[in-house]
Amino acid sequence: MCGIAGIIDFASSEPKEHLLYRMLGLIRHRGPDAFGTYIDRIAGLASTRLSIIDLSGGDQPIYNEDQSIWVVYNGEIFNYPEIRQDLESRGHRFYTRSDTEVLVHLYEDEGPELFKNLNGQFAFALWDKSKERLLLGRDRLGIRPLFYYLNNDRLVFSSEVKAIFADSKVPRALDLQTISDVFICWAPLGHLTPFQKIYQLLPGHYALFSRQGITTHPYWQLSFSESNNNGDRSLDEWTEELKALIYDATRIRLRADVPVGAYLSGGLDSTYITSLVKRFFDNKLCTFSVSFTDSRFNEASWQEKAVQSLQTDHQTIRCTEKDIGEVFPQVVWHAEVPILRTAPAPLFMLSKLVRENKFKVVLTGEGPDEIFAGYDIFKEDRVRRFWARNPQSRIRPMLLQRLYPDIFHKEDSKTHVFLEGFFRKGLSHVDSPAYSHMIRWENANFIKTFFSNEFQETTGKVDGFVDRFISTLPEEYMKWDPLSRAQYTEISIFLSNYLLSSQGDRVAMAHSVEGRVPFLDYRVVEFACRVPPRFRLNGLRDKFILRKAAHNLIPPELVKRPKQPYRAPISRCFLGECNHDYVQELLSDAALRQAGYFHSGKVAKLVEKCCKQQGYLLSERENMALVGIISTQLLDYLFIRNFPLYPIHEPEDIKKFGAGE
Repeated sequence: MCGIAGIIDFASSEPKEHLLYRMLGLIRHRGPDAFGTYIDRIAGLASTRLSIIDLSGGDQPIYNEDQSIWVVYNGEIFNYPEIRQDLESRGHRFYTRSDTEVLVHLYEDEGPELFKNLNGQFAFALWDKSKERLLLGRDRLGIRPLFYYLNNDRLVFSSEVKAIFADSKVPRALDLQTISDVFICWAPLGHLTPFQKIYQLLPGHYALFSRQGITTHPYWQLSFSESNNNGDRSLDEWTEELKALIYDATRIRLRADVPVGAYLSGGLDSTYITSLVKRFFDNKLCTFSVSFTDSRFNEASWQEKAVQSLQTDHQTIRCTEKDIGEVFPQVVWHAEVPILRTAPAPLFMLSKLVRENKFKVVLTGEGPDEIFAGYDIFKEDRVRRFWARNPQSRIRPMLLQRLYPDIFHKEDSKTHVFLEGFFRKGLSHVDSPAYSHMIRWENANFIKTFFSNEFQETTGKVDGFVDRFISTLPEEYMKWDPLSRAQYTEISIFLSNYLLSSQGDRVAMAHSVEGRVPFLDYRVVEFACRVPPRFRLNGLRDKFILRKAAHNLIPPELVKRPKQPYRAPISRCFLGECNHDYVQELLSDAALRQAGYFHSGKVAKLVEKCCKQQGYLLSERENMALVGIISTQLLDYLFIRNFPLYPIHEPEDIKKFGAGE
């Protein structure tokens, strides 16, 4: 794992070296083990390396035999031994043992078509000196980030936006439309970022930049088109294939020249992966988890069951509300986006624990909730569609009580009426492409009332967001079954742009820890898309086929355990007993008016309400509003008004592979 950065400038041959060093200094947390640059008249490439494979010989940039092709690379290609063997049989010569080097030789043979060969999680930049062309590429699911800024004949790119901002020629301003989108669906939409004129390369895409400009191309597309054509196979057949795929996906993700640990939450997904490793590959496995002092969020008892069953060497960090509030500014600095949950903060702390225990790599359990329909929103969609067939039914909406028994209190008729009214909104609009998520998105209308008048006028209503989302959908989308449509929506927005970013890569790499995700091996994802919907969500039983695959592998009580969403405390982390100076400053009337994003009077009432209730905001929407306001104010403070607030550590030991021409 690494951080990459670079400049391609066809208009000017001004020196690039010092700027590249500043860029590396801002992302050295991604790879403190080695540094490298390549510079010629047009191009400058830079890498900060977290050495995992070929520790002594894999420093970047990496080049081909005649040094006409150079690459900087962030990630892992897990099938690199097989690719290398094939390339050597074609006559290619290697000078390292790293997975990075296969890229330059694959490119020599196949050009931009090389992506079909790769099984991994990656973002890279490859400079073809003879063709004067840059190739940018990103993995299929967007596990690794890649951003760029383009101004005519000059392109600046990096693993993180902060490195792009090291270039004084790049303007720094928040993009209000994207900020608004984040408040609706927790993540930027598509290739946009919270910063004006800064874009991300989409998952499953590559870009080519030359004197003719930039073009982007998809090389992989998530598709459920085959899910309705596989009804002849039995559940047992599907299950055996799934087990074999997950086994192999885990096996190749253990390829490393350093120890590999695992996160263990106590849920089905992480326990499945940990059990595979423990049983078949590593009897001395080290595992790591988060627990909370607040019992509402604590899963320690389930974690203990898993540890007792697996007998791993286990480390845990106990997270308080004060801890979350204290690290939150650092989390926003690394996430580079507003967040409406504090959940990334404990994971930021967990990655620090991993690093302190001298681990660079951990396996994680992300993915099954999206690809095997584990979230309540998928069940909610199914219940509402069933209810919509007979809208006057008094029995059908009672199914929602099975999903949310903790909030549907039978003795509280007002709550019952309110919740039934909430889920009834748009009930009959079953033909809408956004049906599964619409009531959640419209719920954001309350949060947007905290925006300043100018902000609201600029960004418009939720309907505009929905129209923009629908315009991005595949042509065959409405031919898919409703469950597949809901899953596509969740994967394309939430998975790549929030879960794998703010809650994944960013908080792990903040402490130089690489997370590997076996369930998001593209073969497993493509398999899940082919599985008949009834084997993903069976009635209201989520992750049905994965639970079947887990039998005889993990403890039965964990197989049967209902999904408990990973969450963390919110309002009491910032107000009440846990007061923090930065919160008071950012939420002051003067700071809110200066930034201009939020209505200072409405925010003041929210803060007052929270303080009166000793830091408790009982409404989910109010909690989301509070943390969203704080994180947006932090984003403005850190990146727009005081950049770089944190010092730039320009590495003194950068090894230059070549100064070029």
